[in-house]
Amino acid sequence: MNRSAQSPPVSDIAVDTGMSKTLHHGLLILKVLSEHPGGLTVSELAVRIGVHRTVAHRLVRTLEAHQLCRRDSQRRIVLGTGLVTLAEPVQQDLRTLARPILDELADVTRATTHLLVREGASEVRALMVVEPRGALVHVSFRPGHTHSIEEGSGGLALLAQGPPVEGERAEVTEARARGYAVTMGEVIPAVIGVSAAVPARGGEATTSIGVSVFEPTRIDDLGATVADAANRLGALLG
Repeated sequence: MNRSAQSPPVSDIAVDTGMSKTLHHGLLILKVLSEHPGGLTVSELAVRIGVHRTVAHRLVRTLEAHQLCRRDSQRRIVLGTGLVTLAEPVQQDLRTLARPILDELADVTRATTHLLVREGASEVRALMVVEPRGALVHVSFRPGHTHSIEEGSGGLALLAQGPPVEGERAEVTEARARGYAVTMGEVIPAVIGVSAAVPARGGEATTSIGVSVFEPTRIDDLGATVADAANRLGALLG
């Protein structure tokens, strides 16, 4: 049997009499799929959320109709593009709140600043990039760029918000201790990234703020400045 199908059901929220059990299971499917970007079969999903395969099949069919999940070429269930449409208003609010903080951070550090969001279990995406005003040299890249969460300071800062994992990168362990992550030349050659996770109340951090610089000077001061910016955005998000 596939190892995924042997895993215990996902159930971190207690369902009371005032809640919809069907909706609860549908949302659990989306949560499980976000943790398995390679997709799962209907049977594996049924075991994961603790329902009969027939129930899981009906839930998947409903989510498919709303484009919240789809079947890939191997008929495995993966997240659908409808989630992007649902997330857009939330991300627009996030951009609105983050813009003044990124502008100020870019001016103070005279460096390109960026806001990254987690995409599933294995990637991060640049939601916003702000270039410094008046700096003679700066890093330039476009919003929408995605890369592995295991590369670059923004992804490592998010990984550092979780518990220690056997075999994790030393940079993740260090980021957990000091509150910000530092990498060199991982996403863009010769560029140093310094990022901190935006605190999330009652949940897993999915957003990070960072800067991209060329010189490895005063990294501790820079890290403290970036962490302060991330904490201020976290306070606004509440």
